[in-house]
Amino acid sequence: MESPPDDPPASKANEAVPQPRTEPTTHPAFDSPDADVVLVSKDLVQFHVHSFTLKTTSGWFRSLFTLPRPSPPETIHLDEDSSTLELLLRMVSGLPIQPLTSHDTVDAIIYAAEKYDMPGPISLVRIAVLTPPLADQPLRLYAAAARCGWTEEAKVASQRTLSMNLWEDDNWEMLAKVDVRTALALLKLHRARREGLRKRLDEFPFIGGNAIALCTRCRRPIDHHTWRELKYKVTMEMDARPLGDTVLDDGLTEWPEAKACWDAKCPYTECEVVLYHKAETMRLIRECIESLPKTTS
Repeated sequence: MESPPDDPPASKANEAVPQPRTEPTTHPAFDSPDADVVLVSKDLVQFHVHSFTLKTTSGWFRSLFTLPRPSPPETIHLDEDSSTLELLLRMVSGLPIQPLTSHDTVDAIIYAAEKYDMPGPISLVRIAVLTPPLADQPLRLYAAAARCGWTEEAKVASQRTLSMNLWEDDNWEMLAKVDVRTALALLKLHRARREGLRKRLDEFPFIGGNAIALCTRCRRPIDHHTWRELKYKVTMEMDARPLGDTVLDDGLTEWPEAKACWDAKCPYTECEVVLYHKAETMRLIRECIESLPKTTS
């Protein structure tokens, strides 16, 4: 006899689904009974604040309050959500805030502070973006700093992007969100490091691409193909990671192209001199990388 089928799983329709707030609630940190202004976020959270605080910290509210006003408390509906508005008001009111950990939050604060002409919160955010974990996302930091005109912060961020491949999909999508001049400045820095090193590796004291290939001992023709292959590998690595650390730390010792280069000898049996001085060549390459531009101009 067949057993009865298992009961079907409970419908997801029966699960509790949070409903949008339909009645205003008051934020507990901003519930002063003598406040003369009530700011209402788009998700219907009320913030009771003093007009003096708003007038002295916001150019937008200062202009607004020059107009005829209704009897207090005056209610003003704003476009920001309660999380953004809470952080903004805490900053201008001198209340403690939790450490900023998200660039999405940072962007929301900056947009709101610019909208309401509040320089105070922007200056606090400017300090916060150089601390972890915000500083650990250099491309987001670079975009925010460039948009706000923070020159030094943009330079710091541009240097930290040198460990990134801008051509990866996620990074390219982020870069596409900033203005053209800002994006080109960063692309120019990355390209300058790659092309700068490629050019230096073709100049004295390195063996250039058009140099007459003669053995330094027996003076007979030789082929520097292992050096050319190593230069190409170095250039491609600098394209993917312009910082150059992977070239210096492991690349010049562990890459197959590097090992082949350091093992290369004159092909004539009566000579067989080692063609390249490993330690000296690595030292010169390190000097070249360290001399490359490190930040956007």
